[in-house]
Amino acid sequence: MRLYLYLLIMAGVTYLIRMLPLAFFRKKIESPFVLSVLHYLPYAVLGTMTVPAVFTSAGSVLSSVVGFAVALVLGLRKRSLIEVALFAAAGAYVTSLILPLF
Repeated sequence: MRLYLYLLIMAGVTYLIRMLPLAFFRKKIESPFVLSVLHYLPYAVLGTMTVPAVFTSAGSVLSSVVGFAVALVLGLRKRSLIEVALFAAAGAYVTSLILPLF
């Protein structure tokens, strides 16, 4: 029974998030500030949700930092997403293998 309640609440929240802008903004949005906020908001939320998990996912902060650094460098060099993910995971894994030796 609780599962159905949770599903109903999530459906309502999801619907409200999509419906409220349509209900309140009948005209085209002209304000550059509001347009920029709406443009960058998804990226800010995604970053807020994922970055903390990045630094705790490998079991060691140092391994996570190495994986993040590898991903950052490859991302800035415009490598493909799969390449960035594979090399970042490999960097974190190799670091976690080397750490016990010291």
